[in-house]
Amino acid sequence: MTSPEFEHLNAAEARTRRTDVEDIYRGAYVEAIRSGAPFADPVAFMQRFDAYTAPDRPGEFELIMVSVSGRPVGQAWGWSLSKGTAWWGGLQLDDAQDLDDFTTEDGARTFALSELMVKNDMTGGGLARALHDRLLDNRNEERATLLVRPDNTRAYQTYLRWGWNRVGTLRPSWPDAPQFDALIRDLRR
Repeated sequence: MTSPEFEHLNAAEARTRRTDVEDIYRGAYVEAIRSGAPFADPVAFMQRFDAYTAPDRPGEFELIMVSVSGRPVGQAWGWSLSKGTAWWGGLQLDDAQDLDDFTTEDGARTFALSELMVKNDMTGGGLARALHDRLLDNRNEERATLLVRPDNTRAYQTYLRWGWNRVGTLRPSWPDAPQFDALIRDLRR
């Protein structure tokens, strides 16, 4: 494999790469798409991408795309959660923490890692970890959060090895969204 090349893109730049974003999704979520689950449908996925990268959306969006031999094969993206974010809507915490305190955002407290994916034919070579680390290593927020399906054992176990911890469950407000486990990772050095 030739050396991977990483690109850092803001929301406007990411929107110019919609075709690559969708192609990577289709190559990484083959089984989920084949299952016919409405949430996994590429059209629904791209509608979410468009919403995340909308020019008027609050929070600093960042996408990192990795290419090998000039072919985009993976991506990770997220944004800082702003005051009044809908991200935490419906969160059920595992312990007796104060929900309001846990979910209070100011644009500098939490980074939401929304997507991390590598095309199936390129997995196992460390690209997912490289995307993950490049996206999080230079963040200024105190913590990061992500959502993972409890039945996605491979991803779930990987996140735990990478220092993430479950804090509860959450079903996003997107149509047909499944129930996810909410994970947190401390970003303070």
